[in-house]
Amino acid sequence: MTVKLKGKERIDDLQRNGYRIIQDPERFCFGMDAVLLAGFSLANQGDSLLDLGTGTGIIPLLMEARYHCERLIGLEIQPESADMAARSVELNGLSDKIQIVVGDIREADSLFPSASFDCITCNPPYMIANHGIKSPRSPRAVARHEIFCTLEDVVSRTAKLLKPGGSFFLVHRPFRLAEILSRLVAYKLEPKRMRLVYPYVDKEPNMVLIEAVRGAKSRMTVEKPLIVYRKPGVYMPEIRDIYGY
Repeated sequence: MTVKLKGKERIDDLQRNGYRIIQDPERFCFGMDAVLLAGFSLANQGDSLLDLGTGTGIIPLLMEARYHCERLIGLEIQPESADMAARSVELNGLSDKIQIVVGDIREADSLFPSASFDCITCNPPYMIANHGIKSPRSPRAVARHEIFCTLEDVVSRTAKLLKPGGSFFLVHRPFRLAEILSRLVAYKLEPKRMRLVYPYVDKEPNMVLIEAVRGAKSRMTVEKPLIVYRKPGVYMPEIRDIYGY
């Protein structure tokens, strides 16, 4: 299937099931954090999944390729990104399974029924407020900074939309780990799995992957570290497997 590209858009191969994605390098292209989140997340074929702040739809596409979930929805506040995501869904012939909704995470609980999703994923903005932003409304700023939503917004809406026993999968930065865990527990989203991501074996972690389960008992497994590079430009075998190389 072919779709019309706009401006500087391009089509990239996702290395999964032959799926492709439309991106615009002048706006914002997905990064490794989204790919690692999809690799860390777990789902079943009959599950319904919601991706909060889906951008150009990378996580629903990867989750469908990996788990063939019954229903996947990507919620995105920026109409231009949502349009690219919708055209990527069409490009891959997945319109009957993946739906892209234009909307605000802060209003997600009014857009969808309570306790209606088995899985929720989120690759949220990492940086607090407007620190260091030159163009506060640019696509890159919206993706990286808490302009349209905060961690509190993400966690509180997830707690309303997730089914009891359902899983929330989050990628974030380790420097906010204490805040993340405390917010999850406050909304009865119990952290069950955590994995730290290190760029190199001798460097500090720069990402953290977390699974929280709604209403679960308190007990968390800390998985072995995930190392990205063996040396500059050379991925470790596990990263290559996640990417599908």
